[in-house]
Amino acid sequence: MSTSAADIFGRLARSYADETPLRLKVIDTYMAFCVAVGLAQFAYCLLVGTFPYNAFLAGFGSAVACFVFAANLRIKTNAKNAPQFAGTPESAFAEFVFCHIILHFIVANFLG
Repeated sequence: MSTSAADIFGRLARSYADETPLRLKVIDTYMAFCVAVGLAQFAYCLLVGTFPYNAFLAGFGSAVACFVFAANLRIKTNAKNAPQFAGTPESAFAEFVFCHIILHFIVANFLG
């Protein structure tokens, strides 16, 4: 049963494309965007410096928190996890939006 890594990743990609609902794919894309933003901010910090350190902390912390909120939304809106969580996908999205509003108030306050 020796299969190559390319076969394994090919099967994984086909399975993801065929079995994952569009709603979860959109959330996954947003999560990838949050990771890219966090990495870009960290690379900028390494290359240029940390002069406005509070701005770096606010931006990087916001990217991490957005990723965590999106992971929570993905878990709660996945139909396979429905027995474990009370509520509807709409209430999970409302929690997501509320947490983002509070997060951005905190980030704006931290920037001063």
